Amino acid sequence: MKNFPTKLHPHSHHHRTQESQNQETEAIEEQEEEKARCEWDFSLTTTVSSGGGGDNNISTPAISDALGVIEFDQTNSIIATGGIARKIRIYKLQSLLPHENTGQDQARGTICLDHARACDYCICTPAKLSSIRWKPGSCGGVLGSGDYDGVVMEYDLERRIPIFERDEHGGRRVWSVDYSHWDPGFGCIRPSVGGSAVCCVEFNPFGGPIVAVGCADRNVYGYDIRMTIAPVFVLDGHRKTVTYIKFLDNVTLVSASIDGCLKLWNSDNSNVIRSYRGHVNNRNFVGLSVWRKGGLLGCGSENNKVFVYDKRWGEPIWIHGSNPTGRDGCGGGLVSSVCWRQVEEDQCTLVTGGSDGGLQVFQGKRKSSSDDLLIRH
Repeated sequence: MKNFPTKLHPHSHHHRTQESQNQETEAIEEQEEEKARCEWDFSLTTTVSSGGGGDNNISTPAISDALGVIEFDQTNSIIATGGIARKIRIYKLQSLLPHENTGQDQARGTICLDHARACDYCICTPAKLSSIRWKPGSCGGVLGSGDYDGVVMEYDLERRIPIFERDEHGGRRVWSVDYSHWDPGFGCIRPSVGGSAVCCVEFNPFGGPIVAVGCADRNVYGYDIRMTIAPVFVLDGHRKTVTYIKFLDNVTLVSASIDGCLKLWNSDNSNVIRSYRGHVNNRNFVGLSVWRKGGLLGCGSENNKVFVYDKRWGEPIWIHGSNPTGRDGCGGGLVSSVCWRQVEEDQCTLVTGGSDGGLQVFQGKRKSSSDDLLIRH
């Protein structure tokens, strides 16, 4: 019986076809990774220092001005910050980005301000703040907060007074607050059997009934707020406490942990899609924010740097380091909070806060195809 020549053997042909397809897939993935690395130009536009006389001309500085949270309002034109200094500071973005208002070229350099000049106004709070969140539907008029004394409050920003206060945590610190787009009434969720601390929470911002909860037991739990008896998913993969959880879309979430790693998850099957490493995070909350339209992730670091990741690639696409922080001019410092402005697709704004109480505003611009070709070749 005669054998077919090798070049005509159907299995050999299939093997070569499959090999060719694998090579094409690998080439496409490499191109995507290269594009992710080269796609953006970032620049430091504005710095706001904690010096310069403090807020409202009060010259006595707080013991610590470390910023724990930064939040854009729903119009993406107003910024609120909170932290150790027991103050909610409100900034108009137009005061931090004068280049945008005048049409001036950003090449003129970084603008340096202090809180007294940059801050529109501030509200003193009874305790250190761990979390703040703008109330949906309030047109930027109401801001919720959670503090170190375990109290949840709401502030009327027009009158600059508290309008709501609840203490349901027995004096234990409230790490995170968020608003639901649903109305589940009042309830209590205890995701960890061992009673581990809840460190972060986010309701699905796309309108779904899911709330995601990150815990000190290293897991992320997802609950349907209409029936909270048991979680609808559990994301198990971090080696230490989960400090932040953010929805990237309806089913994709990003988590941060003090294991020094960010993780991208598919909540439908509870699988890890990708891990992101490069920043330093062993003990502190360093912030996590996602820019959904651009597919970028931002986080702080314990080496006083801000890191930006493209969701498609596991290593950072951009890193910016600051000088040593502290009022005495020495010490390491850390970037402790970050927030993306959720607008546009080819331009972005990232605001970061540090352990020295300072703010930094970065702007990114997508490179043109000609710039990309220049880098490639």
